[in-house]
Amino acid sequence: MKIKEIIKSQYLASLAMLQQAIEECPQELWANNDFSNPFWHVVYHALFYTYLYLHPREEEFTPWAKQRKGYHRMSGEEAKNFTPYTQAEMLEFLQFCQKQVEEQVDALDLEAETGFHWLPFNKLELQFYNIRHIMQHTGELSERLGARGEVEVGWVGKKP
Repeated sequence: MKIKEIIKSQYLASLAMLQQAIEECPQELWANNDFSNPFWHVVYHALFYTYLYLHPREEEFTPWAKQRKGYHRMSGEEAKNFTPYTQAEMLEFLQFCQKQVEEQVDALDLEAETGFHWLPFNKLELQFYNIRHIMQHTGELSERLGARGEVEVGWVGKKP
């Protein structure tokens, strides 16, 4: 298997686990403000950066059609006033990101710089960084679901 196929497989496995969390989240937890960032906001943040870092460079970023300015930020007073995205919208964004993985990874120059001045490493490492970011937030959301006794997000080992 070639490296780009492995990268795509692990992106898609990570996104499949995030999809489980989105689909299994009960409505009363989706926009619950008991956490510093509601469930929906963590999902959006993870998907925003997944999509952003699939671009060759920051300057080439084209926003998702339903992007709302500033919603990717996880802190700050303004975040408390954000209008929640729906589960259906986040599943739509997730499917869009899955498609972007399939289309964009093959075009990456894995030895090039990230294209994002705040990330001082190459594109190959950026892919691992991005996948770890998805999984960190998927784990966070899975913990929330499990703590409520709602569901356990199942492990996906490779491209579903």
